Order: sequence, then C-alpha cells, then structure tokens
Amino acid sequence: MKGNINCSSSKPTKGKSDLQPSHLCSRFESIGISLPEKSLSTDNLMKKMKHKTNIDLERLTGIEARRVCGKNEDSYMLALSAAMDCLEHSRYKSKDLEIIIVCSITRYKGEFNHVYEPPLSLYLKEELGAHGAMNFDISNACAGMMTGVYILNNFITRGVVKRGMVVSGEYITHLSENAAHDVRTIASRQLASLTVGDAGAAAIIEGCGTKDGGLTVSHFTTLAKYSRLCIGKPCGKRPGAVMRTRARKIHKVAISDSPPILKEALRDSGIGYEDIDYVIPHQTSERAIHSGAKHLSAYFGGMPKNIVINLKDYGNTASTTHFLAMYRYLEEGRFKEGDRIMLICFASGLVIGVVIFTMDGMVEQYGSNN
Repeated sequence: MKGNINCSSSKPTKGKSDLQPSHLCSRFESIGISLPEKSLSTDNLMKKMKHKTNIDLERLTGIEARRVCGKNEDSYMLALSAAMDCLEHSRYKSKDLEIIIVCSITRYKGEFNHVYEPPLSLYLKEELGAHGAMNFDISNACAGMMTGVYILNNFITRGVVKRGMVVSGEYITHLSENAAHDVRTIASRQLASLTVGDAGAAAIIEGCGTKDGGLTVSHFTTLAKYSRLCIGKPCGKRPGAVMRTRARKIHKVAISDSPPILKEALRDSGIGYEDIDYVIPHQTSERAIHSGAKHLSAYFGGMPKNIVINLKDYGNTASTTHFLAMYRYLEEGRFKEGDRIMLICFASGLVIGVVIFTMDGMVEQYGSNN
C-alpha cells in the first residue's frame, strides 16, 4: 500500500500491539447504520410550508424523501442502533473495542436534551458493554465521522490502540421543521435545512499488518475564513435548532479550493483520479454533486469510474452521509475487492477532507454474501 499515514516513529504502547508503527496500517473492519422508521416525502414537507414559495425542492435537489425521527428516537438511539448493527457485521465483540469516538453534530438524548457532560460516548460505551474502552466526543460539523476516522487511523498507525469505533447519530430534521415556518423564497438562507434527514452510522477500524488493502491516505484542511457561511444555533422560538447557510458561496468555495487537496491525497496514494472506482462525495444536492464532478473532471483531465449519489430516499444526513452510502452499496453487492474508493467531505468551517481506501474482504460481510 502506498501513502499509509505513519504519524509517529515512537514505540507502541506496551501490550497494545506486536507491530512497530512503521509497519502498521488500518482498515475498515465493518460498518453499520440505523434509520428511523418514519419517512417524510419532499412533497409532504413542502405542504408544511407556512408561506407559499413555489419552490420545486425535489427537482432542485434530487431528494424525494428523508427519514425522520419519531417518538423515542434521537441522536443517542440512532448512534446506539448503528453501533449494534456494526458489531453484528463484525468479528469483534463490544469488549474488544479499545476506543469509541462519537462524532455527531447533534447529541440529543431524550427528545431535545443536548448532552455535553457526561459525553454521549460514555453513555454509548456503557450501554454497549465496552467498559474498558477509552471514549470521547468530537465535533466537526458534517465532517465529524471522517474526522473521527482520521483520528482513529492516527491512533492505530502510532500503535496506541489496535481497534476502535467511530460512531454518529444525527437527529437534524428539526432544522426542516423550523425552516418550514420561515422560508419564503429560493434565496432563503434556511433553504438547505429542507434537505436534511436523520440517520446513524458506525465504523470499526482495526490495525492490519499487511500493505494489501485498507486505508491508504487521509487529508484534512480547514479554511476558517469561511466559517460564517453556515451557522447553526438554537431556534429560540421553537424546539430544536435553525441553520442559516450561504449555500451557493459554500459550493463555489468548495469547488475552487478542493482540487489541490485531492491532488495531494492522490499523489500520496500513488494513483490518479481516473484510477478511483467510486467517489462518494458529501450528499448535499444532486445538482451540486454533478457540478462538482464536472469541475474535478476538468481539473484532473479524467473521471473516476463511478460517482455515488445517495440522496433520493435519505437527503443530506450530515456526518453519517458517506457511511450510509457505503452501507447501501455493500448490501447491494456493488463493491468488489480491490475497488479504490474516495470519500470527500465538505463541512461548515469550511472543512475539506479526503479519505482513500481499497475495498477488501469486508464485502463478504454484507448483502447476499452475509
């Protein structure tokens, strides 16, 4: 494998690994998801609008429906269900996990009770029975899970731990409910709030002593000067939050600033953009994804074999979006061993992140192979 991240030459923690860090790489061992039972169509969401807008949101975004949390469903329950599903597809038990990182934007536990201390990761690890695991929460907007992957990969390649779980539960459709009261025109800064959906996702990442497959590279950068382009905060008038986004400006900045970051990641992994079998971008809108793909194609002078669009039935599920798409493709048997996969995240901040990995025997754990 080319381009493995070996973040330190120090010796691994005693008893944690028999391999020196320079020989360590990491791989996705399993992933899991959870989705609320209730589905809300875009048509029915637009019927809830307080003001007549004449916005054809489905045509504009490609989103036909999204999952919506119901009674007794929240960030915690979505994260917990996803973690359990991940373990069901894994050869490990919860007691084998050495670290759990919760990466969601929302941390609701009990309707709109937002948990900070104790952290959601502590509740999660205790419920799972992973009592010996380290745990902490991080927050990096829609790049949360990808950031968790970056951190856990770092821990593994330095020999600190052998395996761990990255998990998120996003209960964000209250943004849509609140936007439905305020959006008047297509120019509204709350328009993007109408695209979101609820979901949970989890991934177990483990160290591997082989250079055949697994994670090859991960790159992240933050362009803080654009931090005001998307702001979320408590609603004040109604339960939940509001999000105000300058969506066109964010898209323009992401298109102009992401190619050099992708180029560096591809160079470090020793492959070209056209060698990628599947690109999974952040799922914002179908138009935005096609526009970004066209720009990258012109920049690199080639196209990956497939661009994954998973918006139709789920919408934008924030930090869980890449793993929801991967899970679906695994269940449908679309991936095969040896496929090169690139995950690209764009998040408020502005955060741009890239993870490249090679699909391996994990495909046997899903769909008809499972």
